[in-house]
Amino acid sequence: MARRGKKKGRPISGWLILDKPVGMGSTEAVSKIKWLFQAEKAGHAGTLDPLASGMLPIALGEATKTVPYVQDGAKIYRFTVAWGQERSTDDLEGPVTKESDLRPSEAEVKALLPKYTGVIMQTPPQFSAIKIAGERAYDLARDGATIDIPPREVEIGRLDIVGHSADHTVFEVECGKGTYVRSLARDMGRDLGCFGHISELRRVEVEPFTPEDFVTIAELEAARFGVRDEDSSEAADVADTTEATGATQVADVMEAPIDFDAIDALLVDTAAALDCLPQVAISDDAATKIRLGNPVIIRGRDAPVEAEEACATARGKLVAIGAIEQGMFKPKRVFAG
Repeated sequence: MARRGKKKGRPISGWLILDKPVGMGSTEAVSKIKWLFQAEKAGHAGTLDPLASGMLPIALGEATKTVPYVQDGAKIYRFTVAWGQERSTDDLEGPVTKESDLRPSEAEVKALLPKYTGVIMQTPPQFSAIKIAGERAYDLARDGATIDIPPREVEIGRLDIVGHSADHTVFEVECGKGTYVRSLARDMGRDLGCFGHISELRRVEVEPFTPEDFVTIAELEAARFGVRDEDSSEAADVADTTEATGATQVADVMEAPIDFDAIDALLVDTAAALDCLPQVAISDDAATKIRLGNPVIIRGRDAPVEAEEACATARGKLVAIGAIEQGMFKPKRVFAG
């Protein structure tokens, strides 16, 4: 008896800007979205801890080729620091390691902010995905090891106080790639002499996406299963049950066809991730040549003469990322038409 081939899924492409709920890991979220879309391929542009909520950009299909550009984008977080305790994980997940009865005033916290603005040196948390001698720091930390993680340069565009009470301060930070908000809480607590850890964390924005792009799991399930908003919880129960049992025909349970058109409409176009690059409009003939790996002459008065990276589009659709040298576009990474 011949073995059945593994179902590959749909060749759907685009970005899903998930409003990740607290308690869901980033890998779990990607698996959920890939299953909902029945997509061939999926990946995310920057881990968000299970205790954090907010923006998790998930790339489907050809959009996975643009993940590095989103990872490099600026990010905005809204977070709350609880003063008086330092924890092993620098958030609520780990046990308390240090305590203090001191509590900072808002003026004391505000006076500290310039130290954490601009280009700074930051040591990642013990429980982080940093690799030490080929192993993840969090794996070593879970085994009880204390890891010597070297500090690294990160950039903080701004750090503002949003609210303050006796035991907590709420901040909003705009930062670059590689910044650990948990480290900010830890280090500010040490500087203030009262210790601190993250008690709440939400990623508000990942450039170039905005909160207007947010989509929730409930909205995805409602669109995918063709149910009304008030019935979305039923769709969620069906989705969880179906995924757990390995069934693929949710339509039999919901007594309705799977509405892929509705769920696909929630995607952001793949090209949106490349707003940071020069854009070059090309003809259909040039697009065909580029997709075969061939360079083409760039025409037009507004076309850039030189660019280390640019993206070529035909009829508004992304064709390739490449370099522009001496008036020619040379493809480096092409996208399916």
